[in-house]
Amino acid sequence: MEPRRQRRGKKRLLLPLSLLCLAVLLPSALLPPPASASSPSPAAAAGGSRKRRWAGFDYYVLALQWPGTICRQTSNCCDTNGCCRSKPIKWFTIHGLWPQYNYGGWPSCCRPTKFNINKILMLMPVLEKYWPSLYCGSSSTCFGGKGPFWVHEVETHGTCAYPEIQDEYDYFSTALYLYSKYNVTKALRKAHIRPASSRKYAVGHIVAVIEYAFGAMPSLVCKNGSVQELRLCFHKDYQPRDCTFETDKAPNSRSYCPRYVTFPSYKPSVLGNATEGISDQANNGELHAYG
Repeated sequence: MEPRRQRRGKKRLLLPLSLLCLAVLLPSALLPPPASASSPSPAAAAGGSRKRRWAGFDYYVLALQWPGTICRQTSNCCDTNGCCRSKPIKWFTIHGLWPQYNYGGWPSCCRPTKFNINKILMLMPVLEKYWPSLYCGSSSTCFGGKGPFWVHEVETHGTCAYPEIQDEYDYFSTALYLYSKYNVTKALRKAHIRPASSRKYAVGHIVAVIEYAFGAMPSLVCKNGSVQELRLCFHKDYQPRDCTFETDKAPNSRSYCPRYVTFPSYKPSVLGNATEGISDQANNGELHAYG
């Protein structure tokens, strides 16, 4: 007989898996946003002094990024950069799912691991659409390595969610489930906040809309007066909770949001046929393991 913890974990993932199958098999309008790596993580944004080695964790941050703020600064294209695809991305994409501490710190690089892309092959169509890298080049991974954006997120953050999240599939399917259930792009549009327009919106109104929709207060990260990230916070049982320590509110901070902000649009850069670069590498057998 399986241990009780293990049975609960398997039961929890049945719902995410069913939703992910729908994402692949049914029209894209059923998932965010058509009706439905990267900007800095908290550790990078606030400096390494707040990092802590793993000693459990208290809650999750689901960090979502607005592609327009990042992609309008793209100057070099490559086939792994979502900003370089032929059509602009007009919905929030996932940056990562990050374990956090209640006092404001976070664990990072908690366990040595080898990234096995074979465990997430069935998720690739959804990941490519809703969790693309928005940069060229390799991201820094733990223990001095380099690798794709997804590897960075798993090694830096996913390894610190153990035993709640035990492997690559658990990490990505859990994040995608939360992203789908708490559809930020859809909630904003329902409140007549239209990302990709040239209008300015009150930060207080944006926060109030998300709090009303999901029952918990988000946090925002901005760059030059535009929303770069919107972060949702969750208890370890995946119920929403208020975000508290996720952003620096000081006016001179790089991530500070003024009273009114924009959700800028962008024109895709020259590499118009860039699509699923990571998938192509996987099919060529280049990404089976990373240190």
